[in-house]
Amino acid sequence: MKIFKNRKSVTTLACVLFLSAVGLTSCIKDNNHYVTTPSALLMVIQASPDAPAENLFLKPNQVNQSAFNYGNFLGYFNATPGNRVVQLFNYGSSTLIAADSINLVVNTTYSLFLANTYTKPDFVLLTDTLIQPATGKATIRFVNVSAGSANVDLLADSAKLITNEPYKGASVFTPVSGDLKYNFQVRATGSTTVLASLENVEIKNGGVYTIWYHGSTTGTSPKLSADIIANAYY
Repeated sequence: MKIFKNRKSVTTLACVLFLSAVGLTSCIKDNNHYVTTPSALLMVIQASPDAPAENLFLKPNQVNQSAFNYGNFLGYFNATPGNRVVQLFNYGSSTLIAADSINLVVNTTYSLFLANTYTKPDFVLLTDTLIQPATGKATIRFVNVSAGSANVDLLADSAKLITNEPYKGASVFTPVSGDLKYNFQVRATGSTTVLASLENVEIKNGGVYTIWYHGSTTGTSPKLSADIIANAYY
């Protein structure tokens, strides 16, 4: 399995190979030997539409190396398990914007979506169940992180794939045929009005994907939109 990690968080090729082979551990160099310590994997997605450039901390460690902006995401990185405090600061400033606690379990993979307004964000933590799709298949999860959104559906080539997801709702990873290109639409549940779309998206066999719906429901900027993340390939 190839998990899409934040490359800057991995120090050695040995660590990459170990992660791929046996699971979620971090690698620490000790007198030219590599000692494995229990770890979780965490991805962070900035879905707060009015957020300025920010610094992200998983206290006491800073996670990002460059400005973290709306629409950005940080690929999976090793995180020490347990009760952790997530902190958001204005980029280049020591002024704390918001903080919340999340609980990370060893050998578990997570996605953390930062939603709602940047001064009052919702920290939406999801457990990523990354299971190999059946032969000839891929899987897609749909996440609604557009604050104030009514329930929405995800359609693939005009056929309903996932239905009735509320704000902060997330579907299970749903199977679709792989090695095909799809046109995805997000519609309000019970409506034919298209709120956001993704056109001509290639979905590969063995791929595990997340489509996330985001943007402002109260103004014209930033517009409602959908994006796709490849969580893993098998």
